[in-house]
Amino acid sequence: MAAFFEETVTHVHHWTDRLFSFRTTRDPAFRFENGQFAMIGLMVDGRPLLRAYSMASPNHDDGLEFFSIKVPDGPLTSRLQGIKPGDTILIGRKPTGTLVQDSLLPGRNLYLVSTGTGFAPFASIIRDFTVYERYDKVVAIHGCRIVAETAYSRHIVDGLHADEYMAEVMDGKLVYYPTVTREAFEYVGRVTTGLRDGSIPAKAGLAPLDPALDRVMICGSEAMLKDTVALMKDLGFEEGSSSRAGHYVIEKAFVEK
Repeated sequence: MAAFFEETVTHVHHWTDRLFSFRTTRDPAFRFENGQFAMIGLMVDGRPLLRAYSMASPNHDDGLEFFSIKVPDGPLTSRLQGIKPGDTILIGRKPTGTLVQDSLLPGRNLYLVSTGTGFAPFASIIRDFTVYERYDKVVAIHGCRIVAETAYSRHIVDGLHADEYMAEVMDGKLVYYPTVTREAFEYVGRVTTGLRDGSIPAKAGLAPLDPALDRVMICGSEAMLKDTVALMKDLGFEEGSSSRAGHYVIEKAFVEK
């Protein structure tokens, strides 16, 4: 098992019948950049069963946190949703991913665009104090089907505002924008629609998306990724990578299985 750390589950919270989060211990040798993911999983029939999960905790946290969907017949998540404190989780030793600051050119505003459990890497990023040194505004967008599914992101944001140090670091820079598609709520509608028609930037007190000023990170469903990337291209944004910084980056490696 040299390729994995064996960590212990310390806390599990079920947010809805479809979503849960959990925390584990963290080996001091496990280092990552906020926004990255690792292969994590369980031993099943003597073999590791693994999927990619973004670290939802910031890299200065002593523990590790993950945010997961529950899929009844999912090979891993059908088992993972039953974990409890004291259980062992496998964590891959080599984190990776494109949702890191060095993949983006310098800019004024950072948009973190997510749906569902795609919020996980952004839970890490918005708890990184250095992000607020880089940008004037950090707009955390979380698209869900129903209001209850925004509970995890609301919990993270509320915790930031309650933290005296982070509240001072953020100093009004963090804009949280949860939006739902199937219920009445303060913000209603698809994430891509709100970005394309300019209503989300407007409600954040910002001008429409502009590659000269804005940087965008995207993580969520395949449909949302496809539509948002199409919008980025229409607006003249160029995709960034580890080898060449750009105006936006995407991440596909979050669990829906």
